[in-house]
Amino acid sequence: MAWPWFGPISNNMAKEFHITLDQVNWLGNIVALVYLPVALVIPHIVQRYGIRRCCDIGVVAMILSAWIRYAGTAKSLSPKGAYALLMVGQLFASIAQPLYQVLGPKYSETWFGLKGRTTATMILAISNPVGGAVGQLISPLVGNTRQSILVLGILSTAATPFTLLVGKAPPTPPTYAGSKDSPSLISLVWAILGLPTDRKAQMSKQERFDFCVVVIIFGALVAASNTFAILSAQILQPMGYSADESGFLGACMLLTGIVGAVVTAPLFDRVFTHHLAVTSKVLVPIVGVGWLSLIWAVKPHNIGGLFAIMTLIGVSSITMLPVSLELACELTRNADGSSAILWFMGNLFGVIFVLCPLAFDSPRRSSCRPKRIPAAKHVPCTRLQRCLRRHRCIYDLPHPRRTKTEAIG
Repeated sequence: MAWPWFGPISNNMAKEFHITLDQVNWLGNIVALVYLPVALVIPHIVQRYGIRRCCDIGVVAMILSAWIRYAGTAKSLSPKGAYALLMVGQLFASIAQPLYQVLGPKYSETWFGLKGRTTATMILAISNPVGGAVGQLISPLVGNTRQSILVLGILSTAATPFTLLVGKAPPTPPTYAGSKDSPSLISLVWAILGLPTDRKAQMSKQERFDFCVVVIIFGALVAASNTFAILSAQILQPMGYSADESGFLGACMLLTGIVGAVVTAPLFDRVFTHHLAVTSKVLVPIVGVGWLSLIWAVKPHNIGGLFAIMTLIGVSSITMLPVSLELACELTRNADGSSAILWFMGNLFGVIFVLCPLAFDSPRRSSCRPKRIPAAKHVPCTRLQRCLRRHRCIYDLPHPRRTKTEAIG
């Protein structure tokens, strides 16, 4: 919730804390920037200390972030002092968030069999959109910005006891893949680059190319959704929409996507077990067209059309989260390493997507800025998809990890 929480209330934040909109945007950017190195360290932490210890670290960081951030709301503080505490709070949030996101595929591989693994990955992958949807809905509704930050702290703290339910590993591994330790992140990087590495980490040339495709698509999908959550008020309020409407549109995208992911994940586990790659061929162009359509749809008195587009984008893009994570595991046979790289790319693209609109802040360009922001988001997906139509790529992927497990089982 910490990343998109300030999106719908960004204009109010700027006024009440006497800071600029760019400074408000950096409350989200700091999460993405610190996320990058933390995500790459997590596979090593999991290998050395286990899943449970990783979750404990995340809980401590989440509690610290909640109440350091709230300390910054004291009216006795200067604007610079308050902003510094807000940034430190967001920094701790950016440590907690990747610990749980990157763990998702490894946790599902460790605890679940073939008929539940994609569903488990889906539940863990959509936990971030769920938090984002809650943040988009609640942040503009609970009073002024200081009260809103207090509510964020309470919600973050209330979620921490659930980490006590997380175990290190089951007594008996559910699958062959779950019984094996993942190769190190370094060995995965060497394999992607085609350099000599451990035999079990080696990837064919086709697998390396396919994995790069999955990484780019995943990064673009995650970044576009997060960017809209952060910049929703700045995109929509100049066109006459309120902070509440901006939050509702962002929540609509996330909630409809969550419903889509919940419906489709069990089908991938039990019916369409070898159709993950084909799904991307269908859904990625839909997402690109949806973001592109916002160029014309973001206009006054078009709330119905915007809700329809947000629904289309949400269902298509968030459904792709567990699909991409499972595809990456199939290609690399390295659940935590591939997840770390995917989420790393999603947050790297997120920083780029948020910073690019700052170029449109000059008075000469400000009138067209709301339309240019969504226009930039569709390019990575649609251009890449056009390239994929000329190659076999991931669409004939044989799912080696699943196939081997099925043969043994």
